[in-house]
Amino acid sequence: QVQLVESGGGLVQPGESLRLNCVASGNTLNIGVSGWYRQVAGQERELVTSLTEGGLETYADFAKGRFTFSRDKSKNTWSLQMNRLRPDDTAVYYCNAISLRANSYWGQGTQVTVSS
Repeated sequence: QVQLVESGGGLVQPGESLRLNCVASGNTLNIGVSGWYRQVAGQERELVTSLTEGGLETYADFAKGRFTFSRDKSKNTWSLQMNRLRPDDTAVYYCNAISLRANSYWGQGTQVTVSS
C-alpha cells in the first residue's frame, strides 16, 4: 500500500504560478510510476504528467512548457510547478503512484482555482 498526501492548491490569478507537493508513504520502494492528474468538474480525470522509474517523462499538451514535474526519491516527495496558469487549469489535482504490480494509488486531491 502507498499513501499519498497533496498540498499546495489554492486560488491564483491568471498568469500566476503555483506549486503542488505530494508526500508518499508506505511501500514506496515499489512505485514504478509517479505523477499528477487533474479533474475538471463534470469531466473525466486526465493525465498532467508522469515519470517512470526508468526516467520516461510524459506531459499532457496543455502542460508542456508551463508545468514541471520533479521528484525527490530520497524524501518520497514529488512536486508540480505550474507557471502561467490559465482559468482552464482550474481543477482538482491528484497525486498518483502506480506500483510495479500495476496497483494505482491516489491522494485526496487539492483544488486549484485560477480566476481574476
